[in-house]
Amino acid sequence: MAMVLFLGSHAARAEPLKVGQPAPDFSLPDQNDKTHKLADYRGKWLVLYFYVKDDTPGCTEQACKFRDDIHQLTDLGAQVLGVSVDDSASHANFARKYNLPFPLLADSKGGTAARYDSLRGDGGMAKRNTFLIDPQGRIAKIYLSASTSRNSAEVIEDLKRLKGS
Repeated sequence: MAMVLFLGSHAARAEPLKVGQPAPDFSLPDQNDKTHKLADYRGKWLVLYFYVKDDTPGCTEQACKFRDDIHQLTDLGAQVLGVSVDDSASHANFARKYNLPFPLLADSKGGTAARYDSLRGDGGMAKRNTFLIDPQGRIAKIYLSASTSRNSAEVIEDLKRLKGS
């Protein structure tokens, strides 16, 4: 059983997340101020990817790869959510600039990133980690320090394997 410690506005896990365990819950606004919760994605595969900052080179590459692969991902039954500590307005500009067809969640206090072991030590930015969550809400795959250029392709390969496609 994981213990959560509260340090100011950031929650830190006492032990790392593992494949097979329930994904930590979240409730965060997107670039259009619509709230998304983990429970909203029950029954679907979910790609929850944490990234450092809107409109930076690596994060833009990663987001655009997910954008370019969105039809393959949705054909496999997956939804994509990006998460960073940027606010909703920053996400709206980023999504508009690059025509991103998926929600970008504003974790401005870093609490969700911390629960997913994806908050940098200084608490100011998220780590580049991705979590593939199965339709039952369990972690199916963890990509630590995800590759900006390969993350989407890796998720697609793993989704096909996990689904037996």
